[in-house]
Amino acid sequence: MEDMIKQNETIGNQVTEFILMGITNRLELQGPLFGVFFLNYLVTALGNIGMIILTSVDSRLQTPMYFFLKHLAFVDLGYSTVIGPKMLVSFIVEKNRISYNGCATQLVFFVTFIISELFILSAMAFDRYVAICKPLLYTVIMSDRVCCILVAIPYVYSIMVSLLVTIKIFNSLFCASNVIRHFYCDSLPLLSIVCSDTSEIELIIMTLSAFNLISSLFIVLVSYMFILVAILKMNSAEGRHKAFSTCGSHLTVVAVFYGTLLFMYLQPQSSHSFDTDKMASVFYTLVIPMLNPLIYSLRNKEVKGACKRFFKKMM
Repeated sequence: MEDMIKQNETIGNQVTEFILMGITNRLELQGPLFGVFFLNYLVTALGNIGMIILTSVDSRLQTPMYFFLKHLAFVDLGYSTVIGPKMLVSFIVEKNRISYNGCATQLVFFVTFIISELFILSAMAFDRYVAICKPLLYTVIMSDRVCCILVAIPYVYSIMVSLLVTIKIFNSLFCASNVIRHFYCDSLPLLSIVCSDTSEIELIIMTLSAFNLISSLFIVLVSYMFILVAILKMNSAEGRHKAFSTCGSHLTVVAVFYGTLLFMYLQPQSSHSFDTDKMASVFYTLVIPMLNPLIYSLRNKEVKGACKRFFKKMM
């Protein structure tokens, strides 16, 4: 551990670079973990790029549902790419350095993509609500303009939040250490090495995190409450099955993503540690972006059909 700690390279009292400690410092695990996470990122990139291509070129997937799915694939690809390649470096170098500006840039993009994912999942839940509860008005309510607004607002909002948080953190002095006890530049590990008062920044982060999580989850829960009521009122068993099947993939993604975030934020303070956060972070930053395209492709007949048509054209 001690050989990982590097004295600050400073301009005055300010660091000019950070050292990311990575997932583990056990040498015997470096090679196997590099292989696992390299394959993880490869599958993530191919799966999400494939989903973006399919939903862009296949005429049968030009619907609001797949418009949101395309943006979900984009943000999944985004934050896994912001984190994955740099994390892989930690397995093959002795000290995984990241510049001061590089760390700030990584934090900006990570926060932007992760908040965008929360509200895109909410927009997808609202889309399923309209499709099942108001089918005759679906094309009117979920017009192209509305869909674009439901995607644009999360992007703009998440960029504003990420810039606010990043500027606040990087206007502080990092004079305690330049070693980040994490595998990427996240807000809490960065705050742990700030030597100035962090109470204001912590309050901002806690308030915004709670608002983002609660508001987006509230939209999802309310949407599915109305969906459940509508399904229970259906007389046809086939109609109920079809309604459930259209929501199945989204519900699976929501349960995995929000479950991981709630585990992180609701665990008791006494059992809260950077190691626990690190393992949870691995799951929602690297595993979930890989699972999402698999869930939507394996559970969705239209996506599987689009894959077959795409490969037939390629051949």
